[in-house]
Amino acid sequence: MPQIFKIGSYTVFFWSNENDPLEPIHVHVAEKANPNATKIWITSTGKCYLCHNKSRIPDRILRDIMRVIEARSGEIQARWLAFFGEISYFC
Repeated sequence: MPQIFKIGSYTVFFWSNENDPLEPIHVHVAEKANPNATKIWITSTGKCYLCHNKSRIPDRILRDIMRVIEARSGEIQARWLAFFGEISYFC
């Protein structure tokens, strides 16, 4: 589980096995990594698109987290490419 960064008590991370074929670029967010972590797609323009909030992060906190993810989307894209060797986008 490659950790990208932390935002308060929340960890932003990839799963090391993101399916075959590789899913489009996204991150998971949770206080503790688990299968129900919130999933956020990263678009080709660096914006966020919420796939689901299974970890039930409160709305206000989730909006703040998504703003940080958007601001650091270039870093996320570089880390994804370095880890997985390829990148595609949900939209």
